[in-house]
Amino acid sequence: MNPLWSLLITSFDELFTLLKIRESHLVAVAAGKVLIGEKICRIIKVTPADFTRAWSTFVQFSDKGWSFTDCTSKVIMERLDISIAFSFDEHFEQFGSITRVP
Repeated sequence: MNPLWSLLITSFDELFTLLKIRESHLVAVAAGKVLIGEKICRIIKVTPADFTRAWSTFVQFSDKGWSFTDCTSKVIMERLDISIAFSFDEHFEQFGSITRVP
């Protein structure tokens, strides 16, 4: 996988929620229209296998503060052989297979 993709992958779930909470629903929708509507990013969908692996990870690591979204990001990144994440979420460091920047 192109290393640049490692820095561009995000969870729309978390991005849109964060924008809605910190800014407004209008800002979150506007961001979605740009990202999705103008096709400036590659959308990776959660497969049934990803969902099953994410759920198993979520159940297995009850001692971690990982959200189900974190677990989904983890398994998709592993499937795509992505090992670098631009994220402020410290949970990525706990995965062991992903380097978080900054």
